[in-house]
Amino acid sequence: MNTSVNASPLTSIEIRQLPGLLHGRDDTHAHVEALLDPIALALSLWVTALVFDGTRRTEYLFLTLVLVTLTFPGKSRLHLPFRRLVFDLVYLSITLTVLLVFFGWATRSLNAFPSRVIVNWFWVTPLCLVVAHGTFRLAAPLVLKQTQRSVIVGMNDQGVALADRITHNPYTDLSFVGFFDDRQSDRRKSQDYPVLGRFADLSAYVVTHQIRVIYLSLPMASQDRTLKLLDDLRDTTASIYFVPDQFVTELVQGRMSAVVDIPVVAVCETPFVGINGLMKRVVDIVVSSLAILLLSPLFLVLAALVGLGSPGPVIFMQRRYGLDGEEIIVYKFRSMRSVDDGEQIRQAQRNDARVTRIGAILRKTSLDELPQLFNVLQGRMSLVGPRPHAVAHNELYRKVIKGYMVRHKVRPGITGWAQVNGLRGETDTNEKMELRIRYDIDYLRNWSLRLDFYILLRTIAVVLHDRHAY
Repeated sequence: MNTSVNASPLTSIEIRQLPGLLHGRDDTHAHVEALLDPIALALSLWVTALVFDGTRRTEYLFLTLVLVTLTFPGKSRLHLPFRRLVFDLVYLSITLTVLLVFFGWATRSLNAFPSRVIVNWFWVTPLCLVVAHGTFRLAAPLVLKQTQRSVIVGMNDQGVALADRITHNPYTDLSFVGFFDDRQSDRRKSQDYPVLGRFADLSAYVVTHQIRVIYLSLPMASQDRTLKLLDDLRDTTASIYFVPDQFVTELVQGRMSAVVDIPVVAVCETPFVGINGLMKRVVDIVVSSLAILLLSPLFLVLAALVGLGSPGPVIFMQRRYGLDGEEIIVYKFRSMRSVDDGEQIRQAQRNDARVTRIGAILRKTSLDELPQLFNVLQGRMSLVGPRPHAVAHNELYRKVIKGYMVRHKVRPGITGWAQVNGLRGETDTNEKMELRIRYDIDYLRNWSLRLDFYILLRTIAVVLHDRHAY
């Protein structure tokens, strides 16, 4: 009997709203993807070697072994949009080639490979990776048969969300049959899927209809029912998985730990603990320092334009909430004639009369945010993270949006996951702010340095094309 945890926290509606969220994968795809990166990298090396150098075999065999060791098992990327997939693969190839060249230089083994092989491998590698993953993405739905019949026990929110994912996911070999539920039809969460019977009917149905996978979508409080179901299913060969209820699926960076030898589960924790926090802070310091150095002439020009454009300070300083909900001072180039920082703050609106002529350009291009690089250097902010809101807005929304303050488990960012997904500008309804918070929490759940770099690159495209900033 297999047990696993599927940590999908969103309903089917939210899945469609948040296209960047992770989707589950089945074992078949996992096995293929585990081999895809090592094979593509080895192929790229040997193609380059055969074209540009056909004599040195031993060195390439050794390098192939190193590549396979570094990249096996490969990462699942089927859930990524194609643009994100390409970025991910280019990032992987650059990281690997730079790492190998550095160690080759440090160990004086770089001379064993002709320079033309090294140079051409830089562009052959990402090309082979993209072709391999693109081919796999196209072929997977055609090759896979939906052979594993599955059922879900419990027609609640998370059960229906899982059914939607199985039904609409082309990259799965699961075939969803239906639900088992003891409740009356008016208490069930969907009318789109068949109910095959009650809990007591499950075991017999699994045996007679060759069900291979069972998902138990039951609340944690129903322990007795869960144990009874597990006892009834002991004589079946089906794989059984638990689908966590709302308590578990709302965990942020949830993981098992121990306190004085007592097992505990993190309900809400920052992803930036230990080495993760150190890496993110180093990247913040290095990138913000280089950006300030390179952009210093632009800072002077913008400061002069703001000062000459209207009376008032060049830098607008506003109180925001930072890490752990503590107040910080955030810097911006002043873009309005008035500078609000009280209990009532009116957000900028389209054709807002308070915005100056130069301020409109600054806001449209997000150049007014550049002074926040100094906030990053100070440690008050990060390059990437949930955008800081004015204190007055925080006090308003924390009372009406569930989980609002979770975003303050990390430093606020100059840009964020919500912003590159179109959620910039005015939040004139609670629904807009709630959707922004969902993206912020999704960022905390799935953080990686790779995601940070992806968001930074996406920010450039958003700034150039976004219509929501004014």
